Formats: sequence, structure tokens, C-alpha cells
Amino acid sequence: MARFGINPDRALGVRVPDLRRLSKEIGTDHRLALALWKTGLHEARILASMVDDPAEVTEAQMESWVGDFDSWDLCDQCCGNLFDKTPFAYTKSIEWAARDEEFPKRAGFALMAWAAVHDKRAEDRVFLDLLPIIEREAGDERNFVKKAVNWSLRQIGKRNPRLHRGALAAAKRLSKRSDSRAARWIGTDAVRELSSEGVRKRLS
Repeated sequence: MARFGINPDRALGVRVPDLRRLSKEIGTDHRLALALWKTGLHEARILASMVDDPAEVTEAQMESWVGDFDSWDLCDQCCGNLFDKTPFAYTKSIEWAARDEEFPKRAGFALMAWAAVHDKRAEDRVFLDLLPIIEREAGDERNFVKKAVNWSLRQIGKRNPRLHRGALAAAKRLSKRSDSRAARWIGTDAVRELSSEGVRKRLS
């Protein structure tokens, strides 16, 4: 786990597929989720994100949990299992993207990426409004942040043809930024995927 950038200090070594099977047996349980989170155990917190009820999650809870993130996988699991299904997903994605702390900032872009995948009803304007934020924050050189910025850009661009055009244009601008190596990497990598035959064929 440490080799992959995951903090092993409070980890038990339980695999995520096993946690998913357990969460299906448990079902939805908000009170249990809060109790699991309080243990501080890595896998217990991932399981908490799987069994919690998005309808019962408050902004205060999201702020408390994001402050506890200590690894990219806990961040991504919480955002993709739970946070992106709450009414506060887009507000928090914008707020957290502007944060200075590494994992809360990553959470902002992870929320954008997961929303682009999961929120089938969202209008294009929601994601078009996120592209300037992605460009603004693309200069962050921290590995876990820049990879999440890149992830959000690519997922928005793969959503539909209109968003593909917008994301690809943003990626091309980033690939030519002379003031930031991180921005150039984010843009170049996103251009490569969004221009690929597979993506274009699927969108057409």
C-alpha cells in the first residue's frame, strides 16, 4: 500500500472488492457509517463511504471527513461512493478545488471526475463552468493534485461531443503553458486521450 502512495498506518489490508461485498450485505446505514468513520481505520472509512446514505449527509459531515483524508484512495472512494451523490457535490467540488491542502484539493477534482461519470442528468453548462477552474488550478505540481486535475478534464471531455470540444480546447491551451510543467503534462496527457480514435469513435 505504501508503494502505491496509500498511508498504511491505520490499515488492515482488507481488499476493496471484499469491502464492496460486505457493503452489499449491510445495505444503507448512516449511523453505522458515522461509527465506522470514527474508528480511524483505513478500510472502515472506505466501508463507511459505501454504506452511508447520501440523503443524510450534511455539509458539516463532508467538511469533517475531507479534513481526515490521508491518502488518495480514501479520497477517491469517498467522492465516488458517496459525496458525488449528495446535493452539495458541485458546490464542494468548486470550494475544495480552491483549497491549499493536498487531499481536500484532490477531492474537489475527484468530485468533478466522478460527477462527469455518474450524474447522467446534469446539463452541459455545469461541466463547462468547471473547465476554467481546471485551467486555473492546473499549475499545482503536487502529484496527487495534478493527476486529479487531469482526471477531471479527461472525464468531462468523454461525456459527450459538446463537452469533448470544450475539454479538448482547454487541454490544448494547457499543453502550451510555458509557466508550468504540471499544466503542460495535464494538457498533453488529456489531449492524447481525448484525441484518441477510441474516444472519438465512442462519442460519434
